[in-house]
Amino acid sequence: MSGQHTSWTDISLTDRGREQARGLAPLLGSHRVGAVFVSPLKRARETADLAGLSGARVDADLVEWDYGGYEGVTTVEIHRTRPEWFLFTDGVAPGPPEHPGESPEEVGARADRMLAKVHAALANHEGSVVLVAHGHFLRVLTARYLGLPASGGALFQLATGTVCRLGTEHGRPVVAGWNVRPSS
Repeated sequence: MSGQHTSWTDISLTDRGREQARGLAPLLGSHRVGAVFVSPLKRARETADLAGLSGARVDADLVEWDYGGYEGVTTVEIHRTRPEWFLFTDGVAPGPPEHPGESPEEVGARADRMLAKVHAALANHEGSVVLVAHGHFLRVLTARYLGLPASGGALFQLATGTVCRLGTEHGRPVVAGWNVRPSS
């Protein structure tokens, strides 16, 4: 990982990423999966395939946070001109017209749309719904699922090559598992 903010740049997984994705297959295979949604970006689709998730539906709402003018830039580089900058509260610098960047609230609105699709899939399928997407977006989605503002995504550190489970307890949303790695 280079530390660069990579949203719409459509790159493949690294060798390490492919290894991590293959390692998820036994972990995901232990769950009854009713539906799979995947980001249209190559790295997410590769992850789904290597993890053994078939029949995935590509959904544009799962793309990573549009980093706008910060695409390809590291946090260290951003802090040189904006020392107090924090993605989850400050958003991003404007980018080109085709990728103008998103505010935390805009990412939160996408997460809310995706959660509505997840709830519909849960109502129509037996089993879990699996999302294969990207770190910052999934952190915001988790915050929104728990009823927090999009900025609450900052409270969840998300590692690559892991599985996180959202669920309910007594009818209330909970984090049922976080950064779960396959057994070695």
